[in-house]
Formats: sequence, structure tokens, C-alpha cells
Amino acid sequence: MKLPHRPLSLSGLSRSASIRAFVAISCLIVSAVTFLVVVGISVIFYLYQEEQTTSEFTASVSRQSFGILQELMQKGWNGPQLHEMLERYRGSLPTTTTISLYRNEQLAWQSVDPDRPRTTEAQVLKVFSSGAAMKEFGGGALLMYTPLVAEKKCLGCHNSVTEGSVLAVLKVSSNLSASHAAAFRQVCGVFLLLSPMPLLMAWFLSRRINRHVSSAFELLRDKITAINRMDDLTSLNMTDQRVGLWEFDRLFAEMGDLIARIRSVAVGKEMLEFEIRVLERFIITSDSVKDWKERVCFLLLELNKVMPVYTLFCVFQVDEELYDIEIFWKSSPSPETSTLMEQTVRSRINREMSELAVHSSLSIVHTVADLRGDLLQLDATEIDMQTKSLLLKNPRIGGVVGIGVQTRIAEDPIRCLVIDSILTTLLNVVGSIKAIYKYTRELEYYATRDPLTNLFNQRIFWELLGYEISRAARHRYHFGLLVIDLDNFKQVNDTYGHIFGDKFLVQVADVIHGALRKGDILARYGGDEFSVVLPEADEEQVYLVATRIKDALEALVVPAPDGTPVRGTASIGMAVYPTHADNEKDLFMFADNMTYKAKAGGKNRVLVPTDEDVVHVFKRSSELSKLLIKTIEEKRVIPYFQPIVSTATGEILCHELLCRIEVEGEIMPAGDFIETAERLGIVCKLDCILMEKLFARMQADTYQGMIFINLSPRSLIMQEFIPTVIRLSHTYGIAHDRIVFELTERETVRNVSLLETFVTVLKLEGFKFAIDDFGAGFSSFQYVRRLPIDFVKIDGDFIREMLDDGKDYAFVKTLAVLAREFGIQTIAEYIENEELFRAISELEIDFGQGYHLGPPSPDLLPVGTIRKLT
Repeated sequence: MKLPHRPLSLSGLSRSASIRAFVAISCLIVSAVTFLVVVGISVIFYLYQEEQTTSEFTASVSRQSFGILQELMQKGWNGPQLHEMLERYRGSLPTTTTISLYRNEQLAWQSVDPDRPRTTEAQVLKVFSSGAAMKEFGGGALLMYTPLVAEKKCLGCHNSVTEGSVLAVLKVSSNLSASHAAAFRQVCGVFLLLSPMPLLMAWFLSRRINRHVSSAFELLRDKITAINRMDDLTSLNMTDQRVGLWEFDRLFAEMGDLIARIRSVAVGKEMLEFEIRVLERFIITSDSVKDWKERVCFLLLELNKVMPVYTLFCVFQVDEELYDIEIFWKSSPSPETSTLMEQTVRSRINREMSELAVHSSLSIVHTVADLRGDLLQLDATEIDMQTKSLLLKNPRIGGVVGIGVQTRIAEDPIRCLVIDSILTTLLNVVGSIKAIYKYTRELEYYATRDPLTNLFNQRIFWELLGYEISRAARHRYHFGLLVIDLDNFKQVNDTYGHIFGDKFLVQVADVIHGALRKGDILARYGGDEFSVVLPEADEEQVYLVATRIKDALEALVVPAPDGTPVRGTASIGMAVYPTHADNEKDLFMFADNMTYKAKAGGKNRVLVPTDEDVVHVFKRSSELSKLLIKTIEEKRVIPYFQPIVSTATGEILCHELLCRIEVEGEIMPAGDFIETAERLGIVCKLDCILMEKLFARMQADTYQGMIFINLSPRSLIMQEFIPTVIRLSHTYGIAHDRIVFELTERETVRNVSLLETFVTVLKLEGFKFAIDDFGAGFSSFQYVRRLPIDFVKIDGDFIREMLDDGKDYAFVKTLAVLAREFGIQTIAEYIENEELFRAISELEIDFGQGYHLGPPSPDLLPVGTIRKLT
């Protein structure tokens, strides 16, 4: 690809002068100045010479006149005769010369020259008293004053003077004005005659200089404009250029060195554009990662839109000494090509990863991206020469230890640099794709499964129970629900430890699953509690299945670490739809009450509900409803606070708000009444009362930390909830960024769009949001993707078992890394001992919460309190 030629802009040219013009103007100025200086010096010299000549002539006239006067005075001539004689002599002189004689008596009362007042009598007398002549210029004339000094022989005629006295002064004047005017006319004529000389000199000099300089610049311009590609730098030679000017020869030599340095470090624009086009194909989106092999095939086909890539191979570390080689083909290879490619890859591994090749087992898998493409037929030389690889000693993310491509552009040494960077990116991209695929599969699985027993978890159980009620209502059939609670499981844990307790629970789950019918739904509802949905079953069938489960558990024997046989029994409660209830909440409540009644009645039994049981359970529910309504009317809602501790400093920085109500002098936790409140539709009033008491407490205690509020999802989607929250915060002066609303996946949030609108509005007001029980449900990941979340609270079921279960530990670690990548702070729930607190600190989880760090209480501890760990 050619580099674009960018000419100078007209505006730039208008502000810049050309070298030709600069040289011409400079030469003209120099020539003109030189010409004027020469002419001026010539004129000055001419005038000087003329003055010297005139001065000599005047001195000669003065000497001749003086000699004539002396000779005539010796002959006895008087004054008039001398003047007459001088007049005759002056007539023989040029008209510009005059002779005057001043007698001695005139010297007493006037200057020698009345026309020149600047020559004073004193000056004349002083000069002439020495008998010396005086020469002077003035008024455009040269004046020569010669004194006649009385000698001894003159005293006979001049008896009134003494020897040395000045008898008279001879003045000879030569007018220079006419000669100067003539000289000026001559100079002007010569100047006009010679005036073209500066122009001719400037033209000659500028032509000569410009010829040399322009040729050098043209050569330089031709060399520069010839560079349109990076390849042109290779053929460009500047060091051998000679133009006859030392400075330009040096400039060419230095530019040659610069071009050599540029060639060593520069990457062509077409290479950068090529790399950008390739890297644009490496974008990974969460929706596109379904199967990592499918995604790599897609990347291979995308690469072929930019450059021809026939093969892409990846080396993965599967186990400590087990490696997989995945070879992806653009289209189907011939058997010979496939074999040659395997040999080439193995050969490269032998050369660059000798330890892996000797001590490890390698398996090769081939995948074709486009089965409809042309058959690939390559020979050994093409494959070896056109294969570019990047192999590492240690695995990167996703277990990738090497990657390579087979493409013809690998033969180009310049493009090989770009391919190296592409391979590095590709290695990370493929590793990330595989890792994301693996983590996504695990997250999807554990979002619906219990990590210990691999049974459905509580959340998916509620969904399946709701689906079954809908189907049963539509098709008008009965189905059963069993709630199974193990007897004395706490004693098993306390006696033999949690590890054996987990092993015992896994055995129990297998026994229960073995006693069920095909199509029955088994879930682990809680620690030692299981629930079973029995589709299309009446009361008798439900009882038979429950009895079969009880008998199977009685027969279960699990040897403890000390060899002691541990047996398991369970108390089982049952309910039938729609005989005992027509909605999932009431149906489960009924079965759960039967389980507690079975346990109270002696354990290890199946309790078949009677009519009296139905009346008693729902009467109790009705009494709770009335009690709850009365509590709301009397505002007997009590805020409780559980501290949230920083893992870095051990300080209490925030609290979670918990709801309690007072019933007949006792404090009832939210778990005992929240479902009833939701069913009665009063949960929003309950939450508003709780928040008002919270804000009043924060104002009274001047509390400066954050408060996490776990509100009912029904409150979140009530239209009046947002104005109420904002009004209360303004009333009590509570900063919005100190309130964090916790979002859950409870079944009452049916419309995620409404929830998204709710979160967006409050987020704009400055409130913060957290996801509660993060990781327990798959939709919590959708919340992170769609909503502006500030915190995630990792589900306590994973935290509680993370030190005893490697899967739970890995899952917690994955969730912490994922949240960190999203820029979200993490909170670990259910911190029940110091070991768990240290473990979450090592995983760089930001906060911890649990009974070990502080149980719920009515006390709102100040921010910065160091919680003493027990």
C-alpha cells in the first residue's frame, strides 16, 4: 500500500519564501550596497584630490604673489603701486582665483577677512605673529593667508614697526563651488551609466548559486518523494550522493544514517493496518462464547478474511503430564496433509519444548471450520516453511502452552514480526475463550445445582415447583411435595467432623435419588434438608414414595473414620396439590410444618396430614397475618444492624440493615414473617417504616458509613417507593451515596425491565446497588451485565464450605476474579470462623460479614471500629 502524498497547503506556501527569491534578493542587495560604496569612495577621493590640487595651486599663487610683493617693495614701490601690480597679476589667473592685500593698519580694527567673521583678529594676529601662513576652507572656497613680516632691511622704509612685525597679509582665494558642481554632474553621469551593474551582478550571482543549491534540493526532493512504501526505504541510498557543496554532502550522509536507523525500527503502515484488521477479528463477546471450539473455528474463518491461514493449532495442558493438541483446519485436509501437519507440530514441540515431548503424553484432535471448503493439499516443505508458532514452558490462562498458524505470509521476514504479535494475542484470546467457556459452564451448572450433592439447589427448586403448579392447574392433576429433614445430623457433624458430614450427605442424596421414580424432582433445600416434587401423584402414591425413602435411609450405613457405622434416619412431611394448598408458598409451608410435627413426634417417620393439620397450619398462618398487620399499624418495626468488616484493616466500615418486629415482647426475625407480608401486600409499608427509623437513627448517631438495605423486590417496583426514599433522605439529611440497595433473585421480580428502570433512576440520584447471594442464581450474572452494580455479596453457601470443598473454593475464587474484572467490590457472607476470614483476605475479597465478625444487633457501631474477632 502506498503512503499518501501530502502536498504543502497554499496557506503554508504563502507564508514561506523560496530559496531562489531569497538568493536573488540577497545578491541584489549586496551588489547595490557594494556599488554605492565604491561610487561614494570614488567621489570622496576625487573631491579630496581636487582640494589637494587646488590647495597646491593656491599655495603656489600665494608664494609667487608674495615673492613679487617682496621684490617690488625692495624697489621702493608704494601701496597703490603694489595693489595695481596685484590686480594685473590676478588678471592672468583663473577667474575662480582672487588676490587681496591687507595693510598692517587694517589688522588693528578688523579681521583679515570681513566676509568670514569666524576668523577673529586675535586669531589672525596670533597666527600671523609667528610669520606662518594659514590655510582655511569656507563658503565653498579655499583661503590662503600669507603674512608679510618686517625684516631688518625693511625698517629703513617702515620706521614705525619693529623687526618681525606683520606689515600686511596676502589673501589668495580659490572658489571650489564650480568645480564641485561639475564633479557632481560627472558623478551622476557615471552613476547612471554604471547603474545596471548591480542588477547584472545580482543576476549572475543568484543564477550561479541557485544552480548549485537547486540541483541539490531537487535531488533531495526526488529522493524523499520516491518513498511511498516501507520497502522503498530498503532501496534508497543517500550516503553516496555528491552535489559539490560540502554542507549538502554532509546533509545527505546524515540523512542516509537516519534512513538506515528508520529501516531498523520502522513497521510499514500497511503492516499496522494489516495487524489492526486481524486483531479486530479477535473480539470476544459474552453471547458468542457457547462452545470454545466453535469460537476458534469462527476466528480462523475471520482471519482468512484478512490473510490466508490454512491451519491454526493449539497446545493445551490437560493434566500434569497430559497434553492435547487441537488442530483447526480452514477446510478439510487430505490425509497426507493431515499427517504432515501432525509431524510438523510434533517436530516443533521436540525442538522448543523437549521436556514436554519426552515426559508427557500427547494426543492430537483435528477440527474443520468449513466442511464445504476446497480440499487442502500441502507438501512437507510448504507446511514447515509456512508454519509460525509460539510455544511456552508454562501454561497460560485456559491451559494454553502453545499456538501456531500455517500461512504463506510467514515467509515474509517483516510480516513475521506482525505474526508474532498476532500469535501472542491469539494465544491469550484462545486461552480466554476456553477459560470463559469452562467458567461459564461451571457458573451455569452451580447456579442451578448444589455443589456438594449435584442436586438442584433451593432456587431452582422454587422455579420447578412453580412450573409444576402451573402444569397441574392446566392439566388438572394432583402432585405431591415431600420435605425431608435428617435426624441428628448435627451430632454426626460434631462427632466426626464436617468432611465426614459432607460425605454422609452425598450418600443420603444418592439413597433418596435411588428411591424416587423417573421424572421426580429432588433438590437440596438446606444444610440437611431435602425436598422432592412428585409429579402426577395422589396422596397414596406420595405416601408410598415417602415410605420407600424412609426405609432406604434406615438401611443406609456409612462407616465413620474410626470404623463406627453411622446410620441415617429422616423425618418426612408431605403435602398434595391442590388438596392442601393451591400455591407454592402455602404448599411448601404445609409440608414443612408436617416435617416439624414428624420430628416432634419422635423422628424417623412419615407424617400423613389430617384435616385437623390443615386447619391448624392455616389458622396459624392467619393469626400471623393479623399480628403482622397490627404490628405495621403500630410501627413496632425494629432496625437491626450486622457489621461488614474490611478484610484489609479489620475495621467496621458499613452495616447491613435487617428487619425485626416485636411480638408480645419478643423479637421475631424477618424470615418468620416476610413471606406472609409479601402475600398480604404490606411489605412496601414495612420497608418504608424500616427506612424511616433507619434514617432517623443515622441522623441521631451522626453515622458516616454505608448501610446495605435488603428490601423486598415488590417494594423496588412500587411507583411510590422512589419518591418516598428520596423524600426521607432529604428529610433526615442522609447522603445518597451512603445507601446501598441489595437486589435478589426472588421470584417476586418478574419484570427485569422494570427493575432496570428502578435501578437507573436511583443510580442517577446517587444511590448504590449490590447483588445479594451472588453466584447462587444464574440471573445474578445478568444483573452484573445489565445493571450498574457497585457491590456483590458472594453467596454464603459457597463461603461456608470453601475450606472443605475444592469446588466451592474454586467457585468463590472465580466469582471474586470476575467481580474484580467488572470493577465491583466483593463481600463474603457467612464468615463463621477466623480461618474463613483469612481465606477471603487471601482471595482479595474486599469485605466480610458473618457471626464471627459480628451478629445482628440493635447497635449501630461507628465507622472505623476495630471488631475483636472471636
